[in-house]
Amino acid sequence: MEKLILIDGNSIASRAFYALPLLSNSSGLHTNAVFGFTTMLLKLIEEEKPTHFLVAFDAGKATFRHEGYKEYKGGRAKTPPELSEQFPLIRELVQSFGIKQFELPGYEADDIIGTLTRLADEKGLDVVVVSGDKDMLQLASDRVTIALTRKGVSEVDRFTPEAIRDKYGLAPKQIIDLKGLMGDASDNIPGIPGVGEKTALKFLHQYGTVEEVLANADEISGKIQDKIKEHADDARMSKELATIFRDVPIEMKLDELQYDGFDGPTLGAMFRKLEFKSLLDKMDLFGGASSEGRADREAIDVEIVTRETLGGPFADKLKDVEAVHIEVVGENPHMADVIGLAFHTKDGASLFVASELLDTPEAGALRDFLADENAGKIVYDMHRAEVALHWRGIELRGVDFDVLIAAYLLDPTESTHTLSELAGRYGLPPLEADEAVFGKGAKFKLPEAGPLSEHLGRKAALLHKLKPVLRGELEKGEMNRLYYELEFPLARVLASMEKRGVRVNADGLKQLGGELGKSIDQLVEGIYRGAGVEFNLNSPKQLGDILFEKLGLPVIKKTKTGYSTDAEVLEKLAPYHEVVSSILIYRQLAKLQSTYVEGLLKEIRGETGKVHTYYQQTIAATGRLSSQFPNLQNIPIRLEEGRKIRKVFVPSEPDWLMLAADYSQIELRVLAHISGDEKMKEAFFGDMDIHTKTAMDVFGVSESEVDANMRRQAKAVNFGIVYGISDYGLSQNLNITRKEAAQFIEQYFAVFQGVRQYMDDIVKQARANGYVTTLLQRRRYLPDINASNFNLRSFAERTAMNSPIQGTAADIIKMAMVQIEERMRRDKLRSRMLLQVHDELVFEVPKDELETMKRLVPEVMESALKLDVPLKVDVSYGDNWYEAK
Repeated sequence: MEKLILIDGNSIASRAFYALPLLSNSSGLHTNAVFGFTTMLLKLIEEEKPTHFLVAFDAGKATFRHEGYKEYKGGRAKTPPELSEQFPLIRELVQSFGIKQFELPGYEADDIIGTLTRLADEKGLDVVVVSGDKDMLQLASDRVTIALTRKGVSEVDRFTPEAIRDKYGLAPKQIIDLKGLMGDASDNIPGIPGVGEKTALKFLHQYGTVEEVLANADEISGKIQDKIKEHADDARMSKELATIFRDVPIEMKLDELQYDGFDGPTLGAMFRKLEFKSLLDKMDLFGGASSEGRADREAIDVEIVTRETLGGPFADKLKDVEAVHIEVVGENPHMADVIGLAFHTKDGASLFVASELLDTPEAGALRDFLADENAGKIVYDMHRAEVALHWRGIELRGVDFDVLIAAYLLDPTESTHTLSELAGRYGLPPLEADEAVFGKGAKFKLPEAGPLSEHLGRKAALLHKLKPVLRGELEKGEMNRLYYELEFPLARVLASMEKRGVRVNADGLKQLGGELGKSIDQLVEGIYRGAGVEFNLNSPKQLGDILFEKLGLPVIKKTKTGYSTDAEVLEKLAPYHEVVSSILIYRQLAKLQSTYVEGLLKEIRGETGKVHTYYQQTIAATGRLSSQFPNLQNIPIRLEEGRKIRKVFVPSEPDWLMLAADYSQIELRVLAHISGDEKMKEAFFGDMDIHTKTAMDVFGVSESEVDANMRRQAKAVNFGIVYGISDYGLSQNLNITRKEAAQFIEQYFAVFQGVRQYMDDIVKQARANGYVTTLLQRRRYLPDINASNFNLRSFAERTAMNSPIQGTAADIIKMAMVQIEERMRRDKLRSRMLLQVHDELVFEVPKDELETMKRLVPEVMESALKLDVPLKVDVSYGDNWYEAK
């Protein structure tokens, strides 16, 4: 059965805009109206299954109605720019759906729809009109249903002539009489003053039309009679204005509105542009709801390699392999399983090798291929695959393109970059999400060889398709150097570091745990004495009762469940009672005990006696690395007990030493370079302490007059400025009033004017581009930079100020890691790089290479990226990591 859907584009866009919170994509374009419009289209296509489709738009403000009544729609507020900027996107969206759209100067969308409903009615087509405007009810007929949006655009009330009669007691054509009597404030249609919907309906039930109401005005009692007589012309004009014109000169024929569905890649590319990730995740862009349907449309023939074919026929095909997908299951790649490999060849063939075949004698040619530096391979997450294969005794070499790293660089603000997401993001044939194939959490289960080989085969084929797309995007974004000289080689460096691991003195760790336990017990006894009662220190409720009811301390903050006892609250309470300081120390020591003593003992790998952390390279939007399993970047070193944790990290060879190299104030040096501030550059060129120099300039004193408090304040503002700190944030850090903090920041900017100029310029640049970049062109997208919400916009502005600084600092140490590893390899040094902890690199070094490494490491680190100010590296060494600091 043929069905035509007609959408009132302007009405639905407006409804969607006001129904949804403001959304933006990473370019700063608002997208909430587009998103609402999209969900409505998807729902209509699924539920109505239209054979014909059109979206009608208003062509402009002036229509034929303005000729008779210049005030028509004159009371409407100006369209918010956040909405008006979305209309071009909505038109582009409609085109991506393959839906016809139409507008005509001098006429409204209502008139176009009214004309098409008449033509469709005459031809015998069923029609659904979607709008937020009740005027449309006049178009209802036996074949025309009006769907009025009720809640945003997600729910509609459907009106047939019967439904209109049930609700209003009117025929559809009487809707114009209703509007004639009561008017319409939204369109500035006057009607008769004092006549609302209830009164208008009463008159129409009695008299039928506006004209009959006016003709029988003498029969109507009360003051309303005078109003009717006085505003008779307004009523006639209002009825005329509310009447939809159904003879618009439309040359288009109904057959031209035929709708054959949307093209998946085209719509996927549009969703990618709009960054509608949730829609990409939920829908099959080829229109099929099941994985079987997708397979039917995108057939793939995967050869399952057997033990018999592994050595001969398969080995011969390896020379033609372009992409290899290595499926690694498990969060920690050092403990994960390789469950299968899929191969995509130059001629488009797909092959699958099950995990259990990797260790067979017949797999020698395959293992050689994986380890062959000259056999180029496209992979996904080379770092993770290399580590997982390593623990199977298999080496991975010769990777020439890593899809995951490229995708991450192109949009680091995306939370994940799975292959199924990338397929949708770049408009490529859809791929089932892993959860659909394997299950999730406790429901995880390996499928049979057939479905598994097909899923992995599709992944390998997708890698082949993604490479040219991603390479082109990297080129367009000027990120080739960032990819090829930094992130891609860094993945190999990280994998090498992790495979080496770092030795942990387990006995020393247990001894340290015993000492911590005694300290914790003593603290607990002291807390109980101070409180006068024993209680559960780990219970926020019990602790709150003790502090605020028994001890009577001032309540700082309350939560839904009672008193807040978080660290911020306890720090403010510390001056009131000695027990509070003890509780703060107890919490820190308890965390050390559980996370870094007990936790590290669990992470020591039995066969190596080492911990093998995993550096996540594609997580942080700033470009920083993130350490996991265990996290060795967050060992707390403010307390001496925390610093002692580093004592258990020792060289893995007898008579070797640990060497640590740490960038000095790298972020402030980057700020000096980016901002070009002369006073800041002067401090670094003079090798002065930057915090002392800042205190001198801000307070207007000599170096000898800078006291410890001045330096502390200067340090707080220096690092605060890097992170876009507010006067409130600085006041909290320094325990001063907000006014004093604001004055301090003003003084700072008055002195360091180049820094202030940088902050202003980078925010303007972010607003214009929707992103900021590091010196190596790493992008950080800022979708909220033009948000109307002050808090969202302010956070985006602070992120714009900080990201080029923090991101460049991350780029520099990563570049140093790549270059140091290359230098050590080239010079045939036995020394090994073990850890990266923010601005610090840790090595294990044989004694006969100590002097070489003391010279080589800072030399490379200080020249990793040329800045206008010198980079400075502090080097120390000792028998363990603690002594190396």
